Amino acid sequence: MYVIGDIGNTETKICVYSLQKKSIKKIILKSNLISNNYLKKKLFFIYKKKNDIKKVIFSSVVPKKFKLIKTFLLKNLKLKSFEIKDFSIKKLIKISVNKKQIGSDRLCNAIGVNDNKNNYIIVDFGTATTFDVVIKNKYLGGIIAPGVSLSLHTLTSKASLIPSLKLKKVKNILGKNTISAVRSGFYWGYIGLVENIIDKISKHTNKKFKLVLTGGYSHLFIRSIRQKAYIDKDITIKGLLKITELI
Repeated sequence: MYVIGDIGNTETKICVYSLQKKSIKKIILKSNLISNNYLKKKLFFIYKKKNDIKKVIFSSVVPKKFKLIKTFLLKNLKLKSFEIKDFSIKKLIKISVNKKQIGSDRLCNAIGVNDNKNNYIIVDFGTATTFDVVIKNKYLGGIIAPGVSLSLHTLTSKASLIPSLKLKKVKNILGKNTISAVRSGFYWGYIGLVENIIDKISKHTNKKFKLVLTGGYSHLFIRSIRQKAYIDKDITIKGLLKITELI
């Protein structure tokens, strides 16, 4: 079996797959809660299956949490863990930028969509809103913009008269009160951000792209973005599964 994990700023996914790459178990952790005691409670399934596990690979954008998980798995389960940047991924995708400067999750996303023939823009609505560009089998680079949740939390925590609220799809551009005005600003503002950046990428590269959305808010925006798109919330995991072929 494989254990693969995606360690993000907000959430950590740890998945168990068979050697035939069939999903067996998915465990969702809150990244800020990760500790030895928390892992003991949450990773009971991996304890039971430790003798069947062949490879453990992580994508991590939180080095301290990866180090903690890596140490925990080695000390308690005798399992060695690797991060994707420990490997050369040239066989899976060509990279035209400095690999050290690209988040592991973004590299996994690029590998996850890469089919060696189509061009892709991946929009990830995570802690940051990221755009990554894949042309044929080459990763060209990307863009990092403020994340939806982070921006909304910053606004409501800093502005005394704006209450905490949940972002929703809105039809009307003009808000009739503070909450509806904020929702409109974030909803239509991020649609404008996404559409504008996609247009600029297309003009800059003179290419047509397939658009893939992922991350927590992808479902909220997909029907209002004018470009045709599809959602794949497991794209990072798919990239990790491809990387298991390297070791």
